[in-house]
Amino acid sequence: MDLDLYKEKLAAIKNNIEQVIVGKSEIIDKILTALIAEGHVLLEDIPGTGKTVMAKTLAKSIDAEFSRIQFTPDLLPSDITGLNYYNQKEGAFVFRKGPVFCNILLADEINRATPRTQSSLLECMEEKQITVDGETRILKQPFFVIATQNPVETAGTFPLPEAQLDRFLMQISMGLPQREEEMQIVNRFIRNNPLAEIKPVIKKADLLDLQKAYKEIYIHPVLLDYLVRIVEESRTLKSAALGVSPRGTLAFVRAVQAYALIQGREYVIPEDIQILAVPVLAHRIILQGGMSGGSKAVIKQILSAVSVPTEEWKR
Repeated sequence: MDLDLYKEKLAAIKNNIEQVIVGKSEIIDKILTALIAEGHVLLEDIPGTGKTVMAKTLAKSIDAEFSRIQFTPDLLPSDITGLNYYNQKEGAFVFRKGPVFCNILLADEINRATPRTQSSLLECMEEKQITVDGETRILKQPFFVIATQNPVETAGTFPLPEAQLDRFLMQISMGLPQREEEMQIVNRFIRNNPLAEIKPVIKKADLLDLQKAYKEIYIHPVLLDYLVRIVEESRTLKSAALGVSPRGTLAFVRAVQAYALIQGREYVIPEDIQILAVPVLAHRIILQGGMSGGSKAVIKQILSAVSVPTEEWKR
């Protein structure tokens, strides 16, 4: 594994994003983790925290095809996937591709669409393919969905069902900036828009190489056991009606491998698991009685209860 080359590529993407986004180094690491681990990200936060700007900056940093869908209540599944229409000149039905046929898809305000339209993303997010009128079409690689939603607006929104949430590798909140960071934002945007000046720093082939490389990251058997014990605890808690699924376990493994690569290591350490536990697992837990907002606290409770192994983590 050419670790130095991968570190150089990852640093180039991160530095490019930080020309626009201020003070979100950890958030950028997590989003890059999902991208490299071939997962998807749901950014949830109040309006104006930079969710859409983050998604656009990431897309512009990679020389790949980008599409944006503004989700609204009247959006139809065919507006996302495409449809067959009758071409009078050719005398036959022709398939018109939807915006989902791209490499990086921004699903903006995803919870404003109806459940039927939201579900049209299930197949493409999990299986990287689209089926229309009985014909299956394979999506381009890489394929990455970065969706946004505002938690404070409930009128005219439709909460994402559990099956849809489970397709996202991570759910992340951007958070509000500190005073010094907000001053940097004002100074950076007061005269021009730095997003307009962003250019690609890696090619699509480089990203595909990174998506292969992370699978070589070593996880010690003891750490795998630690990871699985955390997942198992989510299924036994009295406060949880539904714990993390096996798909969530596999997503957790992929995420910690990719995160270790971003940190410049060829092996996973316990801190990788602890840092990613909340963004990878919290949105996969359903609490008793329809409680909301407490799943992050549940994961933190599990982390404090499960003993952390101490070993030499290298091969």
